[in-house]
Amino acid sequence: MKKKITLDLEIDPKQSRPEEKNPYSNWIHMAEAVNAWRIFPRIFITVYIYLLYAVVMWYIGLEDPTTQQSSLISVIVSAGAAWFGLYTKTGNEKYLEKLGNAINKK
Repeated sequence: MKKKITLDLEIDPKQSRPEEKNPYSNWIHMAEAVNAWRIFPRIFITVYIYLLYAVVMWYIGLEDPTTQQSSLISVIVSAGAAWFGLYTKTGNEKYLEKLGNAINKK
C-alpha cells in the first residue's frame, strides 16, 4: 500500500537562523564559569577567616574581657558555622549535572 502525502509548510525566517550567534553568549559563558568556580562564596569565606583571625587576636590581647566582648566573639564564631554550612550546602551540583549531560550527548 502506497500513499502520497502533500504537505504545505511555512517557515518564518525570523524564528530560526542558525547562522546568527546570540550576542550575549559570551556573557552567559562567563556567568556560568563564575558560578562553577564559586568565586563569590570563596571570597566571602576568605574575608570571614581574616575577620575571625583579627577579632580573636584582639580578644586574646585584652587584659580583662567583659561579657559584651565575650558575646561578640561568640556571635562571630557562630556566624562562621553558619557561613561554612551555607558554603558546603550550596555546591555546584546543577553545573556538574549539566556538564555530565553535555558529555553524555557527545
